[in-house]
Parts: sequence; C-alpha cells; structure tokens
Amino acid sequence: MNLTPPLDPSFQPPILAWRAHQRTATVPLVVALERERGLISRYETRVNPAWPAAVRDVERVVKFLLWARGGWRLYLDGPRGLCEQVQVRSFDAELMRRVYERPLEIVRGAAPPAQEAGQAVAGHRHGCRLGFDLGASDYKVAAVRDGEPVFTAEFPWDPCNQPDPDYHYRRLNEGLRAAAQHLPRVDAIGGSTAGVVVENRIMVASLFRAVLPEKFAAAQNMFLRLRDEWQVPVAVANDGDVTALAFGDHAVLGVAMGSSEAAGFMDGAGRIRGWLNELAFAPVDFNPAAAADEWSGDRGVGALYFSQQAVNKLLPAAGIELPATMGLPERLQAVQGLMAAGDVRAARIYETIGVYLGYTIPWYAEFYDYRHLLVLGRVTTGVGGELLVAQARKVLAEEFPEITVQLHVPDEKSRRHGQAVAAASLPEIKQ
Repeated sequence: MNLTPPLDPSFQPPILAWRAHQRTATVPLVVALERERGLISRYETRVNPAWPAAVRDVERVVKFLLWARGGWRLYLDGPRGLCEQVQVRSFDAELMRRVYERPLEIVRGAAPPAQEAGQAVAGHRHGCRLGFDLGASDYKVAAVRDGEPVFTAEFPWDPCNQPDPDYHYRRLNEGLRAAAQHLPRVDAIGGSTAGVVVENRIMVASLFRAVLPEKFAAAQNMFLRLRDEWQVPVAVANDGDVTALAFGDHAVLGVAMGSSEAAGFMDGAGRIRGWLNELAFAPVDFNPAAAADEWSGDRGVGALYFSQQAVNKLLPAAGIELPATMGLPERLQAVQGLMAAGDVRAARIYETIGVYLGYTIPWYAEFYDYRHLLVLGRVTTGVGGELLVAQARKVLAEEFPEITVQLHVPDEKSRRHGQAVAAASLPEIKQ
C-alpha cells in the first residue's frame, strides 16, 4: 500500500492480495451459485493451487460471492485438491438456509452455465405515496406527491433489542400516519429495509434479532399486514437496492453507511438482479487479526469498515474516550461534533474509513460491473463525510488509475432521506 489508513496500519486490502495471486494464476476456477427458481450466478477466474495463501484467497472469494449473489447450492469447479480444502463458515451456511429455506449444498465438480434474471426498475412517480427506510437506530418516512417529497422526517427507535414484533409494526405505523397528514390521500406505500427481503417478506434481518423464534413469522409478515390495514399496494425492497434506485442511473453500486453497511446493484441495463448484495458480511480486509463482527464472528467484513460500527471500532486508536453507556448513533454524533470543531482525532477516523473505501472500490469491481458508486448514509454526513470521500478518491487516483468508477455523494438531505423518497416509488398503482 502506498496509502495506509492512519488508525489501522495492519489493514490488508483484498484487492492487492488477489492481484498478486492472479499474476501467477493459470488454472481455471468457476464458482457458481444456484438460488430460487433455478437461477444461477457464475464467476470465472484463474488460481494458482501452489500459491501460499490459495485456500485463504479462494475461501474469501467464495464468501464474498455468497453474500453478494446468494444461493443454496454452491459449485466449486477447479483444481480438485484446492476445492476440497475450501470450506464455508457455519454462520454463512445457516443464513443461506434461512434465506432460501433449504440447506446449503456444496458441489465440488462441473458448474452449470449461468441463468440470470433481472427486473427492470423504472420508479413510479404518480399519485400520493408514503415511503419509509428502516435502520437500526432510526427510521425515515417521506410523503411524496407526484414524485416530489412534501414531507420527510426521521424517528429514533430501538428495533434490535425488541422481542415483540408488535413494537416494530406499531412504531413504523406511527411514522407513516404522521407523514400521511401531509397528503390528501395515500395511494401506495413503498419501503426500504435492512435485511433480506423476498416478495415483501423479511427472511433475515438484524432489526429483528431479538424477536423470539415463535414470533418471527409476525415480524416477517409485517409489510403484508401494512398492506391489509392501509388497503393500498405495498412494495418493500432491500435498502441497498433502493440506494441504487435513488441514484437514477444504470451500472450503479450503492453503498449506505448507516448502522451497518447496506448495498445494492443496478446493472448496465437498469435491472436489479435479485442478488443478496449483503456486503456487510463480505470480506474487505485480509488481516487475520482484524476486528470480528459481533453477529457473524468473522473478521474483516464490511460492517466494521463502512458503518457506525467502523467509527466505534476506531475510537480507541484515535484516542477518543466516550461513555460506555453511549450507543452507536450517539457515538457517531459525538465524533461528528468533534470533526466540526476541527478535532484532528476525529479527522483521522474519517481518513481511515476513506482509505478503506478507496482500496475496496476495485475489490468490489472484481464482482460487480459498475460505473458509478453512490455513497450515502449517516456516516457520510457533514465535513467528515467530505473528507472520507476525498481520501477514497485520492487512493483511486494514486493506486488504481485504471479504475474508472465515479464516486457520487448526494446532497445532505438526500443522504438522510433519499432512500425513503426513492422507496415511495416502488409500488405500482394500478388504474
């Protein structure tokens, strides 16, 4: 690395390790993932089975693909000895089982051809619509009339620690009713939420981590309950996909740095592929001593590099002490206050995350064909966010001049409420 994160000098960018491996690689490897309806995503590369870190590298690539594409059947088609050593972590396998409602299978052999599908997303603007965006520390709502927001607001809540799904439903409904006061009627409701959403049902979400297993079905079906109560079309998507939709262009990877890392992808034809895009669990640091994610237990994954958790992780190295009882949103606010006051310790936190991002953009480009990176979320607000993006651009210019991805940062209001407004355009109102 020519540019080292000031607060994390042990950071090991995967793109540098992978490119070093690739320079010696001659043996074909195909990683394919089968998901719902027989859809198959295929990734083709080359490896060097004799490379000292070959197993580590391939396992990290497989993990990235699991969380980027998703699937219940994994094909490893390459050098037999290497493929036999590659394992999938139990957490990753269990989450795939929950998403696709069948055990993860690993096939070490011939991979089938790709069978992809995509849904064109145009965005529906006409009518009086409500939109919401659910995060772990707050949720946003928007009232939108013929594509123009007439009201936006955010409401604090604590969903991750609530065992009763009625809490989630009641609190969201309170925000929607407040927004509805600014419209003559409500024609449709669209939503953006952290987690995995399949046909308006949440399959996996940290927002519901405290919900008791016997009550999870009620949480899972809360958006269907909204539809029945409000008697209007309801459509809900993963917050990452809504991030991409909010940009309004094609070939865009959206990354939201909030309570966790959310991501979404719209391809060059303007289609959402139906991939998981859960990059909070995708590896972005090969340092074996990197901090471990509290949910998955894995080290070096995106949530601890591009979210409020990243800010919290860097506080000790920055020399900033905050009360142990202070939550992540309040810790971020404290750092933002220090940054606004010109505190160099806070600046180093944003510089560090910016360097993380600069080295991760070309790593993401190994798996996504994108021209635009949209960066938003609470971590990117204020002068700290400006420094973060500037550092990322500096890394790209100095280390990866061949990468043509353009970074885009919405204006301050769009960063905070843009997803709720974009989500309002999801449902189609049938005439």
